[in-house]
Amino acid sequence: MTSILFVGDVVAAPGRRAFRSLVPALREELEADFVVVNGENAAGGIGITPKTAEELFAAGADAITLGNHTYRHKEVYAYLESEPRIVRPANFLRSQPGRGTCVVGNGDAKLGVVNLQGNVFLQAGRPAFAEVDAVLPDVADADHVLVDMHAEATSEKVALGWYLDGRVTAVVGTHTHVPTNDARVLPGGTAYISDVGMTGARDGVIGVRKEQSIAVFKTHMPIRYDTAEGDPWLMGALIRCAEAPRRAASIEPVLRSA
Repeated sequence: MTSILFVGDVVAAPGRRAFRSLVPALREELEADFVVVNGENAAGGIGITPKTAEELFAAGADAITLGNHTYRHKEVYAYLESEPRIVRPANFLRSQPGRGTCVVGNGDAKLGVVNLQGNVFLQAGRPAFAEVDAVLPDVADADHVLVDMHAEATSEKVALGWYLDGRVTAVVGTHTHVPTNDARVLPGGTAYISDVGMTGARDGVIGVRKEQSIAVFKTHMPIRYDTAEGDPWLMGALIRCAEAPRRAASIEPVLRSA
């Protein structure tokens, strides 16, 4: 039985340290055949660089997904074109660097990874629902397919889960950094969760220092955010696949203190 460990948004150095320290043992404990991680906050809490991406790959990631901070660091542009295991939302403009899908294999199975970004409250070049229909043929040879829906609106994520039910193995939500308690396998066999949470310091406000976030809400004045450091956790989900292609047997949250 193929198993996929999906790890939620890695936030800055505390998140990378948690990923490095926990994933190798977790992979063995959970018997995960694939590890996929959202890395769009990996570099300093916003965006990703080739160096931080390689750090995640070295620690055990088989594929990296991204989101609205994909292009924060210019040095990643060429890397997105050259490294096939890192994907940005497929519904970005075609003129923007990178690709929206990839297929990774472990010798026994192939996993297709599709990255999308929501259109509600976030800027994406094309509608996510139309785009996923267009790109699913790109992963047609994969035994299982995981879709990372990087979105703000829970309704948009839930709707995509229903839309893809029976067509992909799993739809996992990212971006809001707070894990939701709605993990389940939908009637058609697709595992779903609205948000897997983040991997980083829990002693803050979704990854940044709590004093700074509180000050912004209190004063309505802009403040430069710094990354929180205390109480790092890894948050994600484990999907156990069924024998049938593109079907899930179970999904469960993974929450571990580093």
